[in-house]
Amino acid sequence: MSNLIKPLLLGTALLLGVAPMSAKRAKLTSPNDNIIVVISDEGGLHLELNYLIMPMLNPSPIGLEIQGRKGGNKIKGVKTTGKKVDNIVSPFYRQSGFQFEYKSMTVNLDNGVSIEVRASDQGVAYRYVTNWKEKKKNPDVFVLSEKAEYNIAGDRECWIPYSTNDENPMAMAFQNVYDHTTIGHAKDKLAFLPMTVAYPMGSLDIKMTITESDLESYPGMFLRPDSVQGRLVGEFAPYPKDMAYYPWRKQLYVKNGEDYIARTKGTRTYPWRIFTVTLSDTNMPVNNMVYALASASKIKDTSWIKPGKVAWDWWNDWGLKGVPFKAGINMDTYRYYIDFASEHGIEYVILDEGWYDSKSGDMLTPIEDLDIRSLIHYANGKGVGLALWTVFNVLDSQLEEACKTYSAMGIKGFKVDFLDRDDQTAVEMTYRIADMCAKYNLMLDYHGYYKPTGINRTYPNIINFEGVFGMEEVKWTEIEKNMPEYDVTFPYIRLLAGPVDYTPGAMRNGTKHDWKAMYYNPMSMGTRCHQLAAYVVYDSPFTMLCDAPTNYIGEEDCVEFMVGTPNNIDETRILQGELGKYIVTARRKGQDWWVGGMTNWDEREIHLSLGFLSGGTYEMTLYSDGPNANKVGEDYLKTVRRVNATSKENIKMASGGGFAIKFRKL
Repeated sequence: MSNLIKPLLLGTALLLGVAPMSAKRAKLTSPNDNIIVVISDEGGLHLELNYLIMPMLNPSPIGLEIQGRKGGNKIKGVKTTGKKVDNIVSPFYRQSGFQFEYKSMTVNLDNGVSIEVRASDQGVAYRYVTNWKEKKKNPDVFVLSEKAEYNIAGDRECWIPYSTNDENPMAMAFQNVYDHTTIGHAKDKLAFLPMTVAYPMGSLDIKMTITESDLESYPGMFLRPDSVQGRLVGEFAPYPKDMAYYPWRKQLYVKNGEDYIARTKGTRTYPWRIFTVTLSDTNMPVNNMVYALASASKIKDTSWIKPGKVAWDWWNDWGLKGVPFKAGINMDTYRYYIDFASEHGIEYVILDEGWYDSKSGDMLTPIEDLDIRSLIHYANGKGVGLALWTVFNVLDSQLEEACKTYSAMGIKGFKVDFLDRDDQTAVEMTYRIADMCAKYNLMLDYHGYYKPTGINRTYPNIINFEGVFGMEEVKWTEIEKNMPEYDVTFPYIRLLAGPVDYTPGAMRNGTKHDWKAMYYNPMSMGTRCHQLAAYVVYDSPFTMLCDAPTNYIGEEDCVEFMVGTPNNIDETRILQGELGKYIVTARRKGQDWWVGGMTNWDEREIHLSLGFLSGGTYEMTLYSDGPNANKVGEDYLKTVRRVNATSKENIKMASGGGFAIKFRKL
């Protein structure tokens, strides 16, 4: 071949997207062949993602930089496998079990690192794998950095949750509303996961959501939008070097970091980088990739784990009225909460912050006003379980003694708060706590915590997570934060990662025109039925009734519905919805169904077909916005009648409204 023809053919190959012969391309498709992922080493290691002929990620630099290991930019070999189906049992999840079908390939690199890739019809994921013998003198492996520069194909619409801490963006509670923008107009700010990007294609409303799973002994991933280059760039918290305490809660924080992000073992798998691909918004909340890719359960017997409802003290600031004692963190108040829980079939009461002196950092010494042992005895006699609030590092510092002591007393679990970071040592702490609590049959509700990454599959005793801009925010936020819009946005994005402790149940309900933030007597944004719907729409195995027990007096119909919604679900479906506008969710337990619908500040009418019901007749109990709900948020109507699978319902939702239904099989 002449020297004149060679460059001409090379240029043609590049134009056609064909790699030169020296480069390698490893390609994997989903079981239905619609999603295509490519790992290539042309000009460095890159990841590409396509849906059919539509690019989603243009060639995007990836890689793992490990101290003392050169290379990692060339592919040595590729091994692919055919279709595989995992039958996954999923206790306390949005469904009792499911099948996860995928194809996989392993890409071996020139530095001894491998990339494992899985492609399912729900999306794709990749992770790094190393299998190196430990050195005697220095067995640890130091990960200096991880390259994850995701080049978005086109200036796409996106939903970005930025860090709320501009000064130290990796230290915060992982809860914020979403900036609905485009990649080209995104802010140069660090954002946490999950994050969603839209790719409309004809009649399909395709969306890609980026998150991670099986995050163990490694820092979590943040993404920084680069509006100039049209990409999302991964950043990771450094491994902590110097630590200090905030005095108020004896909360540990990172003062300085090392010049590496992870200190780990030579033989291990790393976290999955996940790109879910959904063809409609209604597929998003029920995408199972995060749970399916997590490590299997380490708890053989889960029979002691009991999801349920919780009478909660903090949101309402222990705000009882009409009682003959001064309400607060004392025995009389908690006996009242226990009595309320017992009378209404509520399984648990939480003792939130204040039951021990937070400044002391000693959760083994309750305040003088509380006799925990006596309170447990009283609760046991009423058939109510108690859970205790604490701070992550405080529990960790007294871990086995605290678990052994409180488990022996009869405490059912801990609400653990204020982690506010996801560096490697913070992640390791969450696994250590989960493992020890499982040993002593203690459940966990993780607050002040990063998004779920499948640890609830590995440790099913972790039955809920915060990581959401929840009801606590209405105590101090502004109307511009637009909770009703957020309430119908995060189910499509955040619920994809796992359940949320959103803490619904407000009996004071404000319209767009009369809502205001109040700390001691807070109200929700939106209607009463919007609140009731939350008990169906949100995945939440451990769900609060956030208002004061005395605020539920006279509201027995609402309490009955909230308490009666199941926390252990057999099946979940999203019947209708559009991200940021509205959602209609159906959940089944046995033969009975519950349906919840929510809208943003826009009024909306829903045409609901009941074809999801099985044969026979059902008693339908419908809670819908009343005719005056646009002015009086508490206004609702309760309707009871018989229906079947051929029935149809037209339901009007007020501004910030909703509806809630129970279908009982007759």
